[in-house]
Amino acid sequence: MNRPEFNDERPLIMHIDLNSCFATVEQQARPMLRGKPVGIANRRTDKTALVTASYEAKAMGVKAGMKVRDAKLLCPDLVVVETDPSKYRYVYHRLLDIMKEYSAHVTMKSIDEGVIDFHDTTAAMQGRDLVDIGMEIKQRLKDEIGIWMRCNIGIATNRFLAKQAAGLHKPDGLDVITPANIRETLATLKLTDLTGIAHRNEHRLNSVGIFTPLEFLDSDPVVLQRIVFKSVVGRWWYDRLRGYEVDDVETDVKRVGRQYVLESFNLSHAEVTQRLHHLCESVGSRMRSQNKSARGIYVYAKTRERGYWHSSTLSQLPFSSDQTIFVLAKRLFDTAPGDIKEIGVHCYELEPIEDQQISFFNDQIVQERQVTDAIDGINKKYGDRTVHSADTLGTGIYVKQKIPFGSTRYL
Repeated sequence: MNRPEFNDERPLIMHIDLNSCFATVEQQARPMLRGKPVGIANRRTDKTALVTASYEAKAMGVKAGMKVRDAKLLCPDLVVVETDPSKYRYVYHRLLDIMKEYSAHVTMKSIDEGVIDFHDTTAAMQGRDLVDIGMEIKQRLKDEIGIWMRCNIGIATNRFLAKQAAGLHKPDGLDVITPANIRETLATLKLTDLTGIAHRNEHRLNSVGIFTPLEFLDSDPVVLQRIVFKSVVGRWWYDRLRGYEVDDVETDVKRVGRQYVLESFNLSHAEVTQRLHHLCESVGSRMRSQNKSARGIYVYAKTRERGYWHSSTLSQLPFSSDQTIFVLAKRLFDTAPGDIKEIGVHCYELEPIEDQQISFFNDQIVQERQVTDAIDGINKKYGDRTVHSADTLGTGIYVKQKIPFGSTRYL
């Protein structure tokens, strides 16, 4: 039996997107900032890039990724606030708690957006209008987190169209995409407005005469699969645009890493190595939170002259402790050049941690694992870096925890 051209089932996927999340959270926490242009940065210096901006700042042309100094040229009254991860994690968990009350099938796509799948939920919940539920969630954000909180909500038959719907009328919109309005909706968008279509994919589509989302919708699946994307990805796009689900997949973590732009160019090699040690502790904690150990480690440095140095090594035995990660990273980093402006460390070739982990410190296997587990337990209960190496005692004021937009694994 052939399926319909468009998925005509009842829309049961809801995408929730907090509006200018970090800026809105700061305005909620600090009433004096409400209604004012606010920019959020990891460091309050003119050369730092903005993580996000409030809608008042966006109205003046300020955008995420813009340098603070450039943003202030457009908006002299811009208030720059340094990121406060604890606030954003709190809002993330409150939003997650609210969403879970409506369905057991909840996926957080990032710290500021998530998906509720209403398939297989209770009969009472399925009997409700999802638009009414969306309006209820909007009100609960205001009642349970704060009156300044706003979100966009999109409803559709798959994750892709639900996300597109959530972006149609910002801020504080609610839209539903169905077969009845899909063409009308796509007619208002550009190709790069579609999630997943950046300039590279836009160029691929343009090469076969596809310049608008409507032309994309009307394109032949064989052309998309064999000529444009040269893989099954083309078929996925054909189905995605018609409301069929292709994105309900979970991906395993492949590598864990952190990077840091040095706060000064006058640091000694020993001081830079201390900051590398701090990154190693962060990477180790993140990796163990996923019950992963690694066999590979990669260290890099960028210089002020735009040079790029890197080095890596593979171990015969898996490792996961902060001590081992730093020993391996330092051994590589000791050959790094000077005049560094940015450093980073990544662990790769990940695998599940075995109960009897073998480390480089073979005579201290049991003690190392017990100490690591105890430190992780304390830091989980009392806060990040409650216990850490004495070598990194003074680095916390510089190497601050960043909030990842694209992953919620470590929240």
